[in-house]
Amino acid sequence: MNKRKILLAVNDGETSFKAVRYVGDICGRMSDCEICLLNVSPEPPPYYYLEGHSLADYVKERNAGADILFKKVIEDILQPAGIDPARISTRSYVISQAETISAAIRAVQREGGFETVVVGKRGVSKAEEFLFGSISNAMAQSCDSFTVWIVA
Repeated sequence: MNKRKILLAVNDGETSFKAVRYVGDICGRMSDCEICLLNVSPEPPPYYYLEGHSLADYVKERNAGADILFKKVIEDILQPAGIDPARISTRSYVISQAETISAAIRAVQREGGFETVVVGKRGVSKAEEFLFGSISNAMAQSCDSFTVWIVA
């Protein structure tokens, strides 16, 4: 039997937790789901380097924060939904200067061969979406070889 590979983008926002609960509800009833929790961090702010820190320091800090988030999501939501932790993997990703969060998610999707990508829809205004775009909109527009679930 083929495993259903799901890439679940997570952060500490409420819509992200709603997306996790949704995936838990569905995959908790299926034995063939493999879930990869992905946390994408922006690049460090310019002042970070002026304070004497390095990129390695930033990545270490962001990975530590992501590990806390992953533990919470797994223990508080996915395990109670009936998902064996052995079916869950995690990945932290710090974007490069010219990269967007949606491009990072797509890169991980391609690299891992995930059939489905799940994102929570952030509450941005129409003006912000027009000026800066939205991750969920970018994912919906780029899903030529995979399925995207956008949870609001």
